[in-house]
Amino acid sequence: MAGAILCFDIGGTSIRAATAVNGARPGKVDRFATPATDREAFLARISAIAEAQPERPAAIAISLAGIVNPQTGRLVVANIPAIHGTELKTDLEARMDMPVIIANDADCFAVAEAVFGAGRGHDIVFGVIFGTGVGGGLVSGKHLINKAGGFAGEWGHGPVVPLAAGGRPIPHFACGCGVSGCVDTIAGGPGLERLHTFLHGEALSAPDILSGWHAGRREPTLTVKTCLELLSGPLAMAINLTGATIVPAGGGLARDHAFVAAIDEAVRPLTLARQRHPLVVPAASGGEPGLAGAAAIGFQTLAADPD
Repeated sequence: MAGAILCFDIGGTSIRAATAVNGARPGKVDRFATPATDREAFLARISAIAEAQPERPAAIAISLAGIVNPQTGRLVVANIPAIHGTELKTDLEARMDMPVIIANDADCFAVAEAVFGAGRGHDIVFGVIFGTGVGGGLVSGKHLINKAGGFAGEWGHGPVVPLAAGGRPIPHFACGCGVSGCVDTIAGGPGLERLHTFLHGEALSAPDILSGWHAGRREPTLTVKTCLELLSGPLAMAINLTGATIVPAGGGLARDHAFVAAIDEAVRPLTLARQRHPLVVPAASGGEPGLAGAAAIGFQTLAADPD
């Protein structure tokens, strides 16, 4: 495939950029500060990085922690006010006269896993994130289900968490999305911490909770056990609904492979397939899934519309 794609993984504080060639993973990663509150400065930063490339890219592909509204093309990206509510694709294409592809970071993660990681050889890949929040992306045939943006795969939101676990009531905690009872409120780092505080009346960081669980301490072990009981049903339902045969897990908590294995052990018996091989598995696409997924989506887009 001719040409290279300039890939970006953009967060509220930093921009990571790398070039990918011929469908391969992106190469060397450069880092820049994100002009998070100044729209013109943001556009200028992306343009300057592109113009500094030794060869003009065939396209720009961007992964960011936001959603593209498929009806309007406008972004919903709370941590970068400079581009929230804007049509970033249109703005950048007009400025640089090249194709621009934008996707949610969880969607990019899911595609990276399907193309380069644990999802290779699987038709339907459901990538799940256990990080600051709980997210996901859904891929079929190595392509995103929601190519134009939107909310497919966002299993972390919706009032679905059980109201009891381990024989005791569990309240529906309010979620930042405006709904109560989301998986996001009891899993991921802050969710695990919230659950621990509710159960034991003490504040403990998510890494310390997992460390205590590994050490066999009673309180952290109860917190993790309760978390697994609360999230396993919703995740099993999502797997049944999508037909996914592999569920790569990413994000900070998923770096604890024992935690991922515990999720798999809790979820697999609740699915209709009840497959024998591991279903929820650690991510395997490498240290830059946002860039890798953006690259894969970019090459797919160019192949579908070479002009």
